[in-house]
Amino acid sequence: MRESIGTMLLGRLRQYGVSRIYGVPGDYNLEFLDLIERTPDIRFIGTCNELNAAYAADGDARLSGVGAVLVTYGVGDLSALSAVAGACAEGVPLVVISGMPPLHAVQSRALVHHTLADGDYDNVMTCYRQFTAASTRLHPASATMETDRVLNAMQVARRPVYIQFPSDICFAEVDAPPPVLASQASDPALLARAVECLTQRLARAKRPVVLIDAMVRQYGLGAEVLRFCERYAIPYAALSTGRTLVAESGPLWLGQYGGMASAPEVAAYVHASDCVIGLGVRFVDSTSGYFSQHILPGAMVDVQPFSLTSNGENIQGITAANLLDAMVRRQGEQPPTTRLQQQVVSGSPALSSPAGEEWGQAAFWRAVEPFLRAGDVVLADNGSSMVAMLHAHLPEQCSLLVQPVWAAIGYSLPAALGACLATPRRRHVLFIGDGSFQMTAQELSSLLRHQCNIVVFLINNGGYTIERMILGPQAAYNDIADWDYAALPAALGKGPAPLSLRVGNAKELDAALTRVAGHEGLAFVEVGFTPMDAPAGMAAMGQAVRHYDYGFGTPDAP
Repeated sequence: MRESIGTMLLGRLRQYGVSRIYGVPGDYNLEFLDLIERTPDIRFIGTCNELNAAYAADGDARLSGVGAVLVTYGVGDLSALSAVAGACAEGVPLVVISGMPPLHAVQSRALVHHTLADGDYDNVMTCYRQFTAASTRLHPASATMETDRVLNAMQVARRPVYIQFPSDICFAEVDAPPPVLASQASDPALLARAVECLTQRLARAKRPVVLIDAMVRQYGLGAEVLRFCERYAIPYAALSTGRTLVAESGPLWLGQYGGMASAPEVAAYVHASDCVIGLGVRFVDSTSGYFSQHILPGAMVDVQPFSLTSNGENIQGITAANLLDAMVRRQGEQPPTTRLQQQVVSGSPALSSPAGEEWGQAAFWRAVEPFLRAGDVVLADNGSSMVAMLHAHLPEQCSLLVQPVWAAIGYSLPAALGACLATPRRRHVLFIGDGSFQMTAQELSSLLRHQCNIVVFLINNGGYTIERMILGPQAAYNDIADWDYAALPAALGKGPAPLSLRVGNAKELDAALTRVAGHEGLAFVEVGFTPMDAPAGMAAMGQAVRHYDYGFGTPDAP
């Protein structure tokens, strides 16, 4: 079958599940954009800048499985790169397509705009190679083969890939046979050995536990993990990067695990376990209570996407999906293993507050938790919002979207655009601080433009409270401009003014929650606090960060 390179690329993207491409038009990608507009079942979503486009694609991919971004060469590439690096760090599959100068310009080293005007067309590719699973520059002689190679790499690694698309080849015809998808089947003998290894560990274990990390989202393993835990009656906990990927209810759910930053009952259970089955676990500072995980020596069974490591033995050539399935089948229809269990009920330390306190973040988060309902998509930006939501009890079938590893402030607002378009029938609830909001505020206009069903809670505490908790509580460098936040929705969209409210006390909050609960479309609630008001967990986190970054000789913040 022969078809144009542009048609071939769009067809491949559809086969991998892409139905939306986020981005910004530029002179090197306009012909491809024309083709997108004529292609059924795939839609271009214009954003205010390329950084926000990649964040939106990230939010989309976390719910739909894959995201796509279209930028123009150089300025667009590098604008999006921080978000692409974040997707790489957090394991989010994205396809980044860069419309670049025509091949004749590349081959003649022409000095064109959006380059350094030095004839070098490899520097941007060099940047992207650091943060992608694969990259390529399309050429008619190899376009189909290279497209399949790169997309297969994304499917296997579940991380971003990068395609440079010269502007003059969109309608060049090439052979385009059906793609051959990369096999992810396990070697039978190695899988049998891994099953035997894990079975032996479980047979000896008196207190096993499963730890869930982002791998479960990357490879869509939530149902398999739950079946495995239920079949073997193994309690499970989730790192902050693994929240809501498996049901957070029932007798086997322990709560969030983050080292000594966990609820005491959860930390005690995990740290006493003689068999800790880590599913893709990475103990990053921000997900481990600053490396305060205290796993017993020899207790860890490390299950990664394509390997198992236990007691010094490393088994490659398997997949985590096949391993979990084989373990469930091995157990068969026997009754679940009976184990002596200690019921763990994780508290919500971030939501506790001193007796008699009438207003403050503790009162706010305590009131907001019952506002959330089953099936909501909840987004929380880095800072007090994420700290609070990571300690909250979320209703059934909620999805929590946070970015604890890359931890870029401003991520959640454009990510909410992608989440809304990926799951338009669900209600979306965004919690974002004023400092984070100022990073990417323009994308509020896109939420209005696409009539997204979302409630935005803007936490206005006069600057970077999370940084104040680390250092400089009264320092000017942690201050930001004081915007009239509640006035912005009306300014950023035409038509009827969206619902926009200001809240400064408990009574106003109750009235606002009642109004937005039944509202369709975008509702914006600005919630005011003093600069050092924060969830209960943030002061301790700030102290841990301060000591790790600057040493124990640094005075504690007042």
